[in-house]
Amino acid sequence: MKKLMLTVFAAIIAAAMVSAQDVKVLTETYNNGATALSLGQKSEAISFFQQALELAKALPDNAQAKDIEEKCNEHIPIVQFSIAKDFVNAADYDNAVAELQKTIETAKAFKDETTATEAKDLIPQVLMQKGNALLQAKDFGSAAEAYKAVVAETPANGLAYLRLGSALNAAGDKEGAVDAFLKAVENGQEKAANKQLSTFYLKEAAAELKAKKPADAVANALKSNEYLENAKAYQIAGQASQIQGKNADAIQYFDKYLELAPTAGNAGQIAFTVGAIYQKQGNNAKAKEYYQKAVGDPKFGVQAQELLKNLK
Repeated sequence: MKKLMLTVFAAIIAAAMVSAQDVKVLTETYNNGATALSLGQKSEAISFFQQALELAKALPDNAQAKDIEEKCNEHIPIVQFSIAKDFVNAADYDNAVAELQKTIETAKAFKDETTATEAKDLIPQVLMQKGNALLQAKDFGSAAEAYKAVVAETPANGLAYLRLGSALNAAGDKEGAVDAFLKAVENGQEKAANKQLSTFYLKEAAAELKAKKPADAVANALKSNEYLENAKAYQIAGQASQIQGKNADAIQYFDKYLELAPTAGNAGQIAFTVGAIYQKQGNNAKAKEYYQKAVGDPKFGVQAQELLKNLK
């Protein structure tokens, strides 16, 4: 009986020695991780913390092991998030997104919902930065893809839709650009998006006028003014209407132009044009009114004065 008790006691001592050795290895492994982290070696730190975590789990009844296990659970997702942020700061957007996605997975595995949420919220911001950089570099197709990724993550991101519209427009996807601008209007960017839409249709109107498609030019000019009234659109509408022989419409649009841009460099020319239309219609009173507005024009002023002398 006495011999048996000695054997059992020896076994207990051996187990205690093994446990002490395991705790020592565990502590050293954890400290290696902390040292690596202090040196900025974040990937190595995570590797050490993961090793320490496994060692700690093998010692469930040890208080020191339990403390290290808790610290590893806390550190691993946070360090992983820090790695992702380093890629963001380096403008390495693709790797940043990949590391952020890894952070989300890691944080959820360690039940760190705060870090998971922060990493998820950062992804569309990184994609937006990527899109902005590509847009500035005039890589419009790639910029559009980045902005599409942003709105996939945040469907109510009006600014992303606005930038997407600009990228698509520059890339030649006019239909996609208009759709993006309209989405921007719906999501809080009404003023900026309406300006973009107005400019878009104004350019279309100018192109149609140059291509000798006056009806389409008028339609696009009026569409431009639906989003943001501007003098140039009225000028194009007036010119296109005049080409079509729709003089009443031309006068109406030219009048709006002069109302919005009375001091424009070509205001005298437009006034002279309206005067000529009225004179052709036999309305000399109105013709004189508009010729009078043109007398100060350096190009048409002299002719306007001559016409005023001859009109009764």
